[in-house]
Amino acid sequence: MAEKILVTSALPYANGPIHIGHVVEYVQTDIYVRFLRSCGKNVVYFCADDTHGTPIELNAAKQGLKPEEFVARCYELHRKDFADFDISVDYFHSTHSPENRAYSELIYGRLKEKGDIERRDIEQTYCEKDKRFLPDRFIKGTCPNCKAKDQYGDSCEKCGKAYSPTDLIDPHCSLCGTPPVRKRSTHLFFKLSRHEAFLRELLRRPGFLNQGLATQLQGFFEKGLADWDISRDGPYFGFAIPGETDKYFYVWLDAPIGYIATTEKWAQETGKAKSALDYWGPDSNTRIVHFIGKDIVYFHALFWPAVLKVADLHGPDEVKAHGHLTVNGEKMSKTRGTLIPARDYLDKLDPSYLRFFYAACLGSGPEDFDLSLKDFRLRVNGELVNNVGNLANRALTMLAGPLEKRLAPGSTGAGKALVEAALARVPEVREAFEKLEYRNAIKAIVEISQTANAFLQAQAPWAKVKTDAEGARADLSDAADVVYLLGALLAPVIPRVTDKLFAQLGAPPLTFAALETARYPLLDRSRPIGTPEPLLPRLEEDRVNSIITAPAVEPAKEASPEASPGAAKKGEKKADKAAKKPAEAPVTQASPGAGAGSGTGEIDYTDFAKVLLKVGHILACERVPDADRLLKLSVDVGEGTPRTIVSGIAEAYTPEQVTGRKVVVVTNLKPRKLKGIESRGMLLTAGPGGKNLSLLDPGDLPPGSEVK
Repeated sequence: MAEKILVTSALPYANGPIHIGHVVEYVQTDIYVRFLRSCGKNVVYFCADDTHGTPIELNAAKQGLKPEEFVARCYELHRKDFADFDISVDYFHSTHSPENRAYSELIYGRLKEKGDIERRDIEQTYCEKDKRFLPDRFIKGTCPNCKAKDQYGDSCEKCGKAYSPTDLIDPHCSLCGTPPVRKRSTHLFFKLSRHEAFLRELLRRPGFLNQGLATQLQGFFEKGLADWDISRDGPYFGFAIPGETDKYFYVWLDAPIGYIATTEKWAQETGKAKSALDYWGPDSNTRIVHFIGKDIVYFHALFWPAVLKVADLHGPDEVKAHGHLTVNGEKMSKTRGTLIPARDYLDKLDPSYLRFFYAACLGSGPEDFDLSLKDFRLRVNGELVNNVGNLANRALTMLAGPLEKRLAPGSTGAGKALVEAALARVPEVREAFEKLEYRNAIKAIVEISQTANAFLQAQAPWAKVKTDAEGARADLSDAADVVYLLGALLAPVIPRVTDKLFAQLGAPPLTFAALETARYPLLDRSRPIGTPEPLLPRLEEDRVNSIITAPAVEPAKEASPEASPGAAKKGEKKADKAAKKPAEAPVTQASPGAGAGSGTGEIDYTDFAKVLLKVGHILACERVPDADRLLKLSVDVGEGTPRTIVSGIAEAYTPEQVTGRKVVVVTNLKPRKLKGIESRGMLLTAGPGGKNLSLLDPGDLPPGSEVK
């Protein structure tokens, strides 16, 4: 029987909207799942809202809602965000469900039967005014280490030191401000310490967890593996524990069980499995893969596998942990406007841009990475729009126009070699996706598109179409084959874009499974292509920057909730103070390439009128040897033959970032040699220079259009 694969993402906490940091994980998971489907694998992908805990109970009360109503609203918001970011879950459920209650009680009963549940009296912090035991992060006071005021009960945000709530100076309840007291209560503990040998062996299993994270977890064994408190006192929004009075399952028990409950709900509604046990049963032929943030590894790699082992259920085979996202080099902050809700992004930009950028940055390890808005814009424009999009547009537009949408039969020349060389790189891309090295996959894909663009530039079908229409058709048809291949390779990453691409090619979707036996030519050359149109517009700087809208005032701090599978229960940290910097007006300048002078006096209009500015289209670009600042460009300015221009923009742009983009060119300067290369023009840029340059963008005007 073929292996079944079950993939999950950590559950978003139903305490508010998801943001673009959460989206990293959902995109990472979705790319993997779409890739497996394209390979013909039997894979299902599940997620759910994590709905229980004190924070949800309290926030619902603030809004005058029952907790059930509150989480239902979040559920609809989260499900829509998933859909609009093209996250292809097979089922999105909720932990506040009959299925989750049933499996939580089943697993608890098995833990109890095996002797792995122990009752203990413990002392906790209690608010006599609110009549409730307080989680650590609902207690505030002065840090015992650095004496910083208004710190939470588990650690200081100023000095970073961890401590017990009892160590706080002048502690108070964050809900009402009154000093708490200590009070004893009976709690139920899962005997995690009994399973040290099993967990040590699990962490040594190849492929289970990133080795660096596995080494970090060894520290828990050195300190002595602590048993886990799985109960909470009422009032508490969660499932009541059978046989107990005013005791509820701690959210960290029932939240991961939500993976199983979602499988059960999917099985019931689709009939594709008898029950969740077809996947989670001890003898199921299933590979279970969890995608999580690195900050919740303890729960998924120690607590959760031990619970499943004792309950005689299938545990995770692989735990894939990613790092955190920063924005413009800083931790995401509400005050700076960089804690960007997913919906705010979707209201302004196509999700394909962010999916592509995330893929281009993600490796298999837990390293953090940065969403620099400038790098985001330049990389997406340079690699996706100017390379992949430009290749498709160049090839298909000419085929659909003067060549009447008809493809040429397969050739035996340079075009065939181009396609076969691209096909030879498919195993490289496949391996990168399998290993979650998405950035390596994107690198190879971009290189394939660059090679195809260079092929078109060398063959110049636009020049030969009038004298050798069939030769031009052959070149463009082979380029279209590469475009078809790129659609297959990028389908897991930007599915809505590749769907458009397949439609424009008039061809069915190409999959990784089909590529295992694919041969040249890839397209059915007897069928006409569809109607081409630009796949994605370029990202404009002002549009990208608009996703950050910093509040005018710092928001009031709120009590942060307990830890969560999706890292969302940690709550908001103390808001950073917005850094205020004086705005710098950009300076429009000519990038050094064909000789630039500077003047400080006024000039007559007749002097300015002598400068001839035209729209240029960068067809190819390479670095100039032994020149850190110079790029050599081939630029179409509407003259039939491209110009060579040497430009001093290499500190701000890579060749990949500028190839295919439109620029403004000074076309009537005298030629000038730079590093032995004759440069016939100058590009216009804005900015102070060095890394801080931006090429002026004339929009989608054709090459040669005058700029006035």
